[in-house]
Amino acid sequence: MFEILKKRAITEEVFMMELFVPHIAKKRKAGQFIIIRVDEVGERIPLTIADADPEAGIIRICFQVVGTTTYKLSRLEVGQRLADVVGPLGRPTHIEKFGRVVCVGGGVGVAPLYPITKAMKEAGNHTIGIIGARTKALLILEDEMRAICDELLISTDDGSYGHKGFVTDLLRQILERPEKVNQVVAIGPPIMMKFVCKLTKEFDVPTIVSLNPIMVDGTGMCGACRVEVGGETKFCCVDGPEFDGHAVNWELFMQRLTAYKPQEQLSYKLIREKTGGK
Repeated sequence: MFEILKKRAITEEVFMMELFVPHIAKKRKAGQFIIIRVDEVGERIPLTIADADPEAGIIRICFQVVGTTTYKLSRLEVGQRLADVVGPLGRPTHIEKFGRVVCVGGGVGVAPLYPITKAMKEAGNHTIGIIGARTKALLILEDEMRAICDELLISTDDGSYGHKGFVTDLLRQILERPEKVNQVVAIGPPIMMKFVCKLTKEFDVPTIVSLNPIMVDGTGMCGACRVEVGGETKFCCVDGPEFDGHAVNWELFMQRLTAYKPQEQLSYKLIREKTGGK
């Protein structure tokens, strides 16, 4: 159990892995996530399930190296095992035939967006994908998204590929078309999701976002993942991870994400020094 079957470096910072966890692969639905521990003394972190093969008992995860745990995870190789993989957790994405659905992904957020986009397409929706990254080298899953979207638009901050600018530039173009957009799904950096929601509110288009706050147990017991939605406290692990983007208190959410930043940076620095930065 919990064996790494495949590992691929998409960029120097982003990795894709396939894990053997048949009980999760059989039950997982679009939008759900897992919590892992790399080793017995490691912290617990949530990772969204990017895809699954229930027959083979395999799930796919995609992650960016941003701290100690993702760094340790990136150093594991095929054949090694994780200490824990718990899931599937969270509420699945609500899938129905909305009509015209725009799925917006930024950075590593394209990975969890993929199964949602696929499910939306299979439900009979006209799917338009917008994916973006800082630069072309960091863009992921373009071919996979193109295969399931009726239309795919791409942006890079530096203009190295596709539209030079942000995903919101392309989203505005779509929202200004004569054809009505019935639903938007956005997953990516918090600042990206915030501005996607600000734009869609202007056009009165329902928007779902997937939040990834600090999380510990994943069962609603610790309260570490609390977010404010519509003026009420919600636990992302059991009430989410998806919420109405127009109701999220974005300022509070982003503030809470930085609560342990100094400790995280110190831990990351020490583990890199201990391993020679490799």
